[in-house]
Amino acid sequence: RPSCPKNNNNNRLRVSVQGCSSPNSGMAQFQEVMRKQLEASMHKELEKLLSTTKGIEAELARKDFEGFKKIFHSFLQAKGPSVDWAKIYRPPEDLIQPYDKIKARGLPENVAESLNKLVVVKLNGGLGTSMGCKGPKSLISVRNENTFLDLTVQQIEHLNKTYNVDVPLVLMNSFNTEEDTKKILQKYAHHRLKIHTFNQSKYPRINKESLLPVAKDMSTLGENAEAWYPPGHGDIYASFRNSGLLDQLITEGKEYIFVSNIDNLGATVDLHILNHLMSQPDGKRCEFVMEVTDKTRADVKGGTLIEYDGKLRLLEIAQVPKAHVDEFKSVSKFKIFNTNNLWISLPAVRRLQEQNSVDMEIIVNPKTLDGGLNVIQLETAVGAAIKSFDNALGINVPRSRFLPVKTTSDLLLVMSNLYSLEAGSLTMSKKREFPTTPHVKLGSSFTKVHDFLTRFESIPDMLELDHLTVSGDVTFGKQVSLKGTVIIIANHGDRIDIPAGAMLENKIVSGNLRILDH
Repeated sequence: RPSCPKNNNNNRLRVSVQGCSSPNSGMAQFQEVMRKQLEASMHKELEKLLSTTKGIEAELARKDFEGFKKIFHSFLQAKGPSVDWAKIYRPPEDLIQPYDKIKARGLPENVAESLNKLVVVKLNGGLGTSMGCKGPKSLISVRNENTFLDLTVQQIEHLNKTYNVDVPLVLMNSFNTEEDTKKILQKYAHHRLKIHTFNQSKYPRINKESLLPVAKDMSTLGENAEAWYPPGHGDIYASFRNSGLLDQLITEGKEYIFVSNIDNLGATVDLHILNHLMSQPDGKRCEFVMEVTDKTRADVKGGTLIEYDGKLRLLEIAQVPKAHVDEFKSVSKFKIFNTNNLWISLPAVRRLQEQNSVDMEIIVNPKTLDGGLNVIQLETAVGAAIKSFDNALGINVPRSRFLPVKTTSDLLLVMSNLYSLEAGSLTMSKKREFPTTPHVKLGSSFTKVHDFLTRFESIPDMLELDHLTVSGDVTFGKQVSLKGTVIIIANHGDRIDIPAGAMLENKIVSGNLRILDH
């Protein structure tokens, strides 16, 4: 736990929140009084914010604020790390099933019956800012002019046509992505799938010192733009229910949702996992499946599944006491990580929401606003609710089901001939002799999608590549081939143009190489 700060005015509020160990029960009472005061002040400020809006917007904001009050209350109660390291165990084998075992059972003839009970939900709240793009990340082109959203639509449409079923797509948008996404959805009007959308909540960022909202009114424009945030994907349970869509889909006979990040191109509907869910006897129905996959050195920060108090639980790096972070990152103790591909029972979500018993740890995310103000945003992760569901299960899936595009290095991989595209799904090319994905690290000159595209006249042949590192001012001509380990480093002030048709195999290229049109 943090030691008690000196009693100056700036720190007084924060002492009470963090909690200081003291044998004096008077301290505990003092903290409780301070907590209540903070909550009362927060509720007053939220009412003030509500008074700046009216009608349907006020109604939605009030629902959002109910959720925010709960998370703020839990935050004030928290004392130190949320897990006791001594109680952490590796999950028993029957709670994490190998995918091959589930696949070996084969598929029944009535796959269509199961598909008709499924809904695909994509988390679509994120912007493309980290890749230098404006607007929703799902609208970035990733392959043959197809965006993440195009590929998702093609996949589900293909399922619906192949099996003559009705699997709808649901997009969970945020206030950042809603408008642009809704405009683009018109282009899918004649495709064979229903698309529904709902918005995740809009929560106020809070001043790190006063623990009060920084917003002056409910608008997200101008100086207020930075005052609000979508509170992580753990918000799906409440906002799905609040939107009315959860009840509507249950009425239509839907039983499970398959939830994944829209930028994970490996997260396609898997019929074997769906069949496993549907074939359990009623009393043993699995209400939550988390797809996990084997950790590599690149995944050391990913959340892992543990057994804790006799239940499966998601452990994120933010919850780990500092002394145990290296142990958490070790590939030997925690061998798997969460892909965030989740299969969740709709009736179970409704039941837990009605009972107010979805239990998720709070992630405290500190941010500094453009003006230098330190704020915190309180978030939750969708997978953290696994411990609230009955008969939860991890399934250890092949790495191919985890193909996220977070950076232009990832983008280079999915645009290359390493993958072939069929009906919206990317699969590793049969021409690649080994199934591992090459390690690609592009330098800061490639961070933005626009800069990345101007530096490649065409995407190189990477079928035999193991490792690529590029740093500095580097460009690639047409039909370049990269094999083995290739490292290209242009020092500051230098430039390297890899000529058209070049084949680099196990090469380090450095210095200065300019190719100019004559």
